[in-house]
Amino acid sequence: MSVTTYKWTIDRYHQAIAAGVFDDEAIELLRGELIVMPPEREPHAYCNSEAGDYLRAVLGNRAKIREAHPITLPNDSEPIPDLAIVKSLGAVYREHHPYPDDIFWLIEFSNATLSKDLTEKRAVYAEAGISEYWVVNLKANEVKVFRDSDGSDYITEVTYNTGQISPLAFADVQIAIRQLTNP
Repeated sequence: MSVTTYKWTIDRYHQAIAAGVFDDEAIELLRGELIVMPPEREPHAYCNSEAGDYLRAVLGNRAKIREAHPITLPNDSEPIPDLAIVKSLGAVYREHHPYPDDIFWLIEFSNATLSKDLTEKRAVYAEAGISEYWVVNLKANEVKVFRDSDGSDYITEVTYNTGQISPLAFADVQIAIRQLTNP
């Protein structure tokens, strides 16, 4: 006997949210599947918040920093990255969450979700054409930077423990690794 699962579309997912089906449950949509998000522990919440403040100071009005808010991707995904560095489009985001063309790069802070962030989310973001994706491994105090999507995965992967990173969208900006891993 084969098992059939129901795949959600973005439209159906939004209808269910509007109808209160999920009762404010912390979930995200990845490739049409509902994923329950684990509770956020203190180190994760602290680093995410501090990094968001740091990036706002570094980037100024060049980008909008969205903390733990959905993005909408064409592969029936609406993940909730820890930080999405997006174009400052103002009230446009009242009508829809950022689309791939609106996103400069994404950051996930990982403690309990490292495996999912390095596999499932990495693939979903690469498929959607997100040009740059960073995973901050809070246990190892390192940042994995993924770039150059080929439509199914990222071709380039570099791990940083110290120093600085320049995001592709802002080559003139230096982001200190320590401000992300151990603020």
